[in-house]
Amino acid sequence: MRPADRGGLSNNMRKKNSLLIIISILAILAGITAGCSSRAATSNNANAEPEVVAVTTVAANIVPIPTYVEATGNLTSDAQTDVAPAVAGKIVEVNFDIGSYVQQGSVLLRLDPRDAQIRLETARAQVEQQRQAVQQAESNSDQALATLRQTQARLGVGDGEVFQIKDFSQVKQFGAQLELAEKELKRAERLLETGDVSKATYDQRKSQRDALLGQLDEARSNAAVAIKAIDTARAAYQSSKSAVGVARSALASSQTLVDAAQKAVGDTSVLAPISGFIAERTADVGEYISPSTPNSKIATIVRTSILRVRIDIPEQDIGKVATGQGVSVQTSAWPDRNFAGSIVRVSPSLNATARTLTVEAEIQNVDGLLKPGQFATVRITQSKPEPAVMIPVKAVKTVGDSNSVFVVKDGIAREQLVQLGLLENEMIQIKSGVVEGDRIVVSDLSQLRDGVFVKQ
Repeated sequence: MRPADRGGLSNNMRKKNSLLIIISILAILAGITAGCSSRAATSNNANAEPEVVAVTTVAANIVPIPTYVEATGNLTSDAQTDVAPAVAGKIVEVNFDIGSYVQQGSVLLRLDPRDAQIRLETARAQVEQQRQAVQQAESNSDQALATLRQTQARLGVGDGEVFQIKDFSQVKQFGAQLELAEKELKRAERLLETGDVSKATYDQRKSQRDALLGQLDEARSNAAVAIKAIDTARAAYQSSKSAVGVARSALASSQTLVDAAQKAVGDTSVLAPISGFIAERTADVGEYISPSTPNSKIATIVRTSILRVRIDIPEQDIGKVATGQGVSVQTSAWPDRNFAGSIVRVSPSLNATARTLTVEAEIQNVDGLLKPGQFATVRITQSKPEPAVMIPVKAVKTVGDSNSVFVVKDGIAREQLVQLGLLENEMIQIKSGVVEGDRIVVSDLSQLRDGVFVKQ
């Protein structure tokens, strides 16, 4: 190798060595800088204070609470009715809708009343005709009675008396005279035989007797005529009375038609049979409805001021329930409220298959918060209380189906899953997850998480 070549190689190596030295120096400087930064960060983390949340806590206490027999059931209305028209017609007015409240007797809808009104006027006209017929029949009856009274007065016969020919005054008179004439004739006949009277005297007595016989026959004939007159008058009176009865019966029938027509007019206004809420509406103005068609109802009314709930009590608990016992009802729609009621009906026998006793309770629903069809939990109050761990309701954190509370231990909030029990006013029973004396957080739950430091 030439000297010149060796000199060039030396220069290149010196340049490379210089570059390596510079790179090493920069690497050392970078390491020193990184080390300083790491020590600074470590120093800052060491000086940072942990997060502390100020909270309010209460102690979980054991409190005696009422004991219950618990069951579930569905709420139902204590009265529900489908409303249908009593007569057919075209709807001209509708005064209700779904969800509206109606009072008993209020007009739900009206039908066209014109046809019913025409029938009513026709029936009233018939009644007026029959009333005039009754008046005429009564007038005829009065006249027949007056004739009967006059006939009876002439003969001296009273009501209910049986008039006989022998009782006729002329018959009595001529009968007595005839009897006397017969006696005189027999005496004259004996005297004629002895010669004590003349033949002329005898003939005179006989003539008198014969004359009286004729007069008696005539009196009897007159009496028969009088009896017939009384019978005729009585028959006329009875006939007139029958005519009055027939006329009055016809008047009553006509009045019945008027009453039916008036009812038909009234039935064109369909009234609410009970007070309650409209659950279904199937009627609109202009429709023609008829009670003879299927599904003729126009609305369904549900009374909700009192609701019923039917529950099944296990056989082992049937001795704990009786009519009149108080009950408490809870629903998922109102989990923080209890609705009071009482047992009103108890089945006399058990269900042989399920071995349960059916019990029905009535629940007061004055505020209308409960709805028929809701699922409810029913608790039947027992006389003997039992101890339970109770905490305020506001201490419970609910996420989905999970319930938890924050228990403070050694200044740290620990989230604890719990099983809830009975709700009593603002307190709730904890069946598991909390024991007596645990400090439970009741404020600022949204700022807490498991393991957070807290300050009470």
